[in-house]
Amino acid sequence: MPAPHDAPLETLFLPFSKAGLRWPQGPVLFLRARDGWPLREHADSAQLVCTQSFRPFAEALQRSGWEVRDEQALEQSDERYAVVLVLPPRQRDEARALFAQALDKLAPGGIIVACQSNNEGARSGESDLQQLAGLGGTLTKNHCRAYWSQPAEGKHDVALHKRWAALDAPRKIVDGRFLSRPGVFAWDRIDPASALLVEQLPADLAGRGADLGAGWGYLSSEVLARCPKVTALDLYEAEARALALARHNLAEAGAQVKLDFRWHDVTTGIDDRYDFIVSNPPFHTPAREDRPDIGRRFIAVAAQSLRPGGQLFMVANRHLPYEQILTESFGQVRVAAERDGFKVIVGTRGRA
Repeated sequence: MPAPHDAPLETLFLPFSKAGLRWPQGPVLFLRARDGWPLREHADSAQLVCTQSFRPFAEALQRSGWEVRDEQALEQSDERYAVVLVLPPRQRDEARALFAQALDKLAPGGIIVACQSNNEGARSGESDLQQLAGLGGTLTKNHCRAYWSQPAEGKHDVALHKRWAALDAPRKIVDGRFLSRPGVFAWDRIDPASALLVEQLPADLAGRGADLGAGWGYLSSEVLARCPKVTALDLYEAEARALALARHNLAEAGAQVKLDFRWHDVTTGIDDRYDFIVSNPPFHTPAREDRPDIGRRFIAVAAQSLRPGGQLFMVANRHLPYEQILTESFGQVRVAAERDGFKVIVGTRGRA
């Protein structure tokens, strides 16, 4: 689901047309790649390797014919690239680790080119790349900042490179109960909206359930801890980095209950049927565009995926306009709790 106009993606390629950077003959690596006309206009699909852990963006790239590798496959490869393109994320530790990875994969004499929107940390990103490897130039347009570096072999800050490479490594959170990492949603804490939803979960939930937008697994872990009659639980999550954490966090529970971890874009629909569904749906994408329609689609898909009499337990920001789709999709709808700007909604699918 790339944005119709992706300003950072468009601006990322301007240094090659406006600032004299040369597009190489050899392969190019694109970290956190997104599809769009600027990519198709400037790149040769036979020479481009992409990484993208967010399923909708990865699928869009693949539909356009680009090669998409996961993080592990990239780390295990010895291949080096004349140009490494980067769309850094907003979370700074994650972004710094991505710059360190870009440096790892850069061929001698190669160039790192990155771009961020101004309200998503562009100046910080530029400062960080300069600190790590030196700055070759910068260009601003479309409320974005593109910046680049051509570090000489061995002349970058080696000690800083080593520290930054580990900044987004998984680590224990919440007194060691869970494993998480920078960049995933609510990575270092229990999200207060999810905590409010957990308080409203009835202990008699039973049968087969699903967690839509499971993140690193907090909601699912609480469902299994509080509801002993649950026999199976499917976790749907579009961000592969988060899903890997959920798999680890629920490893012990998987010995007692059938679990399935699905790297899936919920908005495309679900084929299976469930007795209950829990969800803290997203309302924006990793590209930071505001998308309340994603939450509305989560609600519609949940209703279609519930068996007659099945229930959806969801939490959302109080201001989000979900009432119409809830009323259209469920036989009964009630607000179970409101606190700190959040609302917990329970929808029951009609039996007819």
